[in-house]
Amino acid sequence: MVGKVDWLAHGLPVEGERADPPTAGKLARHDAVRCAPTDRLADVLAEIERSPYTFALVTDGEDRLLGRVRASRCADADRERPAGEAMELAPSTVRPHRSASKLAERLAEKELRWAIVTTPEGRLLGVAWREDLERAAAGP
Repeated sequence: MVGKVDWLAHGLPVEGERADPPTAGKLARHDAVRCAPTDRLADVLAEIERSPYTFALVTDGEDRLLGRVRASRCADADRERPAGEAMELAPSTVRPHRSASKLAERLAEKELRWAIVTTPEGRLLGVAWREDLERAAAGP
């Protein structure tokens, strides 16, 4: 049987009086570069350069997050290598039900611009930007 927290942690819809607070999942963007572990690093880096991010997210065939490839760490790498060899394993993630205001505070404290949003099983939902979280937390 699935409980309320598990339901929320998967970013599933909710109803009721408090159903619309801004959360990481509701504000997550879906524009981050995604690649497979077997993708050629040169191709991945070219995609990163065209994106607003400084990284690519490495996923498997079921969209589970495996790691992150940072452009800065790959600048001198052999670009013919597969992305899986250059990725950082298990990057920090947050759940979709995380409060926008609390997450914005945490990101500001750590001087970070974004947070990767996943389900408890690691399925990638998107990337929440601190500026979006702050704006949503401030209200209309």
